[in-house]
Amino acid sequence: ASVSADVDLFDLLCHVAYNRPPLTRRERANNVRKRDYFTKFGPQARRILEALVDKYADEGLENLEDIKVLQVLPLSRLGSPLEIVSEFGGKVKYLKAVQELENELYKTA
Repeated sequence: ASVSADVDLFDLLCHVAYNRPPLTRRERANNVRKRDYFTKFGPQARRILEALVDKYADEGLENLEDIKVLQVLPLSRLGSPLEIVSEFGGKVKYLKAVQELENELYKTA
């Protein structure tokens, strides 16, 4: 069985080890959207997290964990890194929100 390039290493390992069908990053991103995870955030913070989910779907998890992701499109359209982080109440809370987002991405439905 061939596995697509838009599948994370996590899903590839689960597929090999447990014969679970792998989810694509886009499927994982859509699952997070369906669970209403974003509703606990304000409108601008929600837009930022949705942009991060899109980035994950396109490129994978590595880029989410690097705060420099805020300097590139599409996130740079939403404000400077300082402005973006301040939408979450500071860097620590921003990083916590990103960690929670990662947990949501890998939560089993």
